[in-house]
Amino acid sequence: MAPPPLPAETVPRAILRGGLPDRYLTPDDIAEIFEVPKETVYQWRKKRTGPPGFRVGKHVRYDPADVRAYVTSRKDIDAEAA
Repeated sequence: MAPPPLPAETVPRAILRGGLPDRYLTPDDIAEIFEVPKETVYQWRKKRTGPPGFRVGKHVRYDPADVRAYVTSRKDIDAEAA
């Protein structure tokens, strides 16, 4: 029996390892991934405490590889503190 088809946003070629999309992420994506308000994402950027982003014209984007590295670094910091 074949597995059920995947929803369009989870097509394997569109997903990187770690479950992140294979495209640059928006502040809305970051807010959804971390389950925080979008305003929190903007505050992280302003304070330089969250995943690093970059501007494309007037838009902010996040590289999925940088987001994965940020999560890994946060896990390492928490593991050392424990």
